[in-house]
Amino acid sequence: QVELVESGGGLVQPGGSLTLSCAALGYMQATYTMAWYRRVPGNELELVASITGAGTITYADSAKGRFTLSRNFARNTITLQMNSLKIQDTAVYFCNTDPRAFASGQGYWGQGTQVTVSA
Repeated sequence: QVELVESGGGLVQPGGSLTLSCAALGYMQATYTMAWYRRVPGNELELVASITGAGTITYADSAKGRFTLSRNFARNTITLQMNSLKIQDTAVYFCNTDPRAFASGQGYWGQGTQVTVSA
């Protein structure tokens, strides 16, 4: 069983920055994929960024050039640095870890952290 503890959400103005962090507690292997997803009310869950156990990082088109995902394999943590935030980035962000070698939308989930981008 894996527990994911998220932190770092909040309110920010357009153009601002936020950093989301996620720590995986419990039994987790370095081969697991870790990822951030987000959901806007009424919309489907969207994969924002993921990093595999091999260190391969994938970004959604909406995140490319603005978000940076990093992982500390020793501590089982990931960090999503979000810059140049837009109103459209407003969502609940969920940390995920997946035993698969890619972000499949399954596995373990955090509780979610709200990110609000508003003037």
